[in-house]
Amino acid sequence: MSKTILLIGTLDTKGAEYSYVKDLITERGHQTLVLDAGVVGKPTFSPDISAETVAEAGGSSLAELRKKADRGVAVEVMAKGAAKLAQEYLAAGKFDGVLGLGGSGGTAVATTAMRELPVGLPKIMVSTVASGDVQPYVGIKDITMMYSVVDIAGLNRISRRILGNAAGAICGMVEQEIPAAEDKQLISATMFGVTTPCVDAIRERLEQAGYEILVFHATGSGGQAMESLISDGFITGVADVTTTEWCDELVGGVLSAGPNRLEAAGRKGVPQVVSCGALDMVNFWAYDTVPPKFKDRILYKHNPNITLMRTNPEECAELGRIIAGKLNQAKGPTTLFLPLKGVSAIDKEGQPFYLPEADAALFKALRENIHPPVELVELDMEINDPAFAAAMSERLLEMLAN
Repeated sequence: MSKTILLIGTLDTKGAEYSYVKDLITERGHQTLVLDAGVVGKPTFSPDISAETVAEAGGSSLAELRKKADRGVAVEVMAKGAAKLAQEYLAAGKFDGVLGLGGSGGTAVATTAMRELPVGLPKIMVSTVASGDVQPYVGIKDITMMYSVVDIAGLNRISRRILGNAAGAICGMVEQEIPAAEDKQLISATMFGVTTPCVDAIRERLEQAGYEILVFHATGSGGQAMESLISDGFITGVADVTTTEWCDELVGGVLSAGPNRLEAAGRKGVPQVVSCGALDMVNFWAYDTVPPKFKDRILYKHNPNITLMRTNPEECAELGRIIAGKLNQAKGPTTLFLPLKGVSAIDKEGQPFYLPEADAALFKALRENIHPPVELVELDMEINDPAFAAAMSERLLEMLAN
């Protein structure tokens, strides 16, 4: 069955490349819907969605953008317009996948649109910046970044191969039929290496009860992805074991999920059980990247690329106040579980992050700031104790049954 690929690009500067990809997609028996985000010159072939239309959707006009001659403004406007139009065309069933080609500006425009499209829709970005840090472009969506190797500036032996691979990849994605499977209600859970035994036990129990579990690695993007899926209505219940991303948000680590973490489930009224997993640590990259102001703190080399810093009592007290404040806003059933003998695998007696006064400050702040109807459960065990996982699992199942 013929599919339609949305091509987002600048036809004034990359027209030859887009024409080449367009022809390859057509040869595979599919159609294209071409959106022109170019500002400077005329397109080398007629698009289906003109640059004028894109600029207007972005809140300006092509004439105004050309008059200003400000590249930053132009990229922002065209990205906004492309995103808006992509959503409208998808809602109308006009395309089945999206492909972009470009340098930093073209990548910003195309991926802005891609990030507004749902998870599961095929998305490929061939980019000159794809070999570096692509988090700003990918965000929390399933965007496939393909490094262009050479600049996207004309067709040559290398670029033809790369662009051909991209065309073949997007065609293969839209042609793929996903085998039917039993759809179960989804429960999300958050995990770190130091909370894995707890989450694995919870996952097994909830799967036995007939649920499908989505486990998110609490690395910033993981927490953001979970919050997004909860907001979009995919999630039935939440086992938020590992709230560590708030450490990085508060202290300045590298794995923050942003200031809205712990809000989506409460806002949607989704039943949730929450704990203090890995609130003993802030994440940095390799040891020599730890800011000088933290060099006298308790540091632990998790691996050559990750260095952990132990949160101190003052930080833990503030974390308790923040988390309590988030949970108190919940519109649905919420239970907070405190593991009084340690919040991670390395926060117990004999381990490098064992710091009872810090945990005490955390628990004290949570006790003092959590308000009904949020339920507070304190268990005299560490977070990876099987009994702790069982308690969280059974409480969530009780919530879901009511």
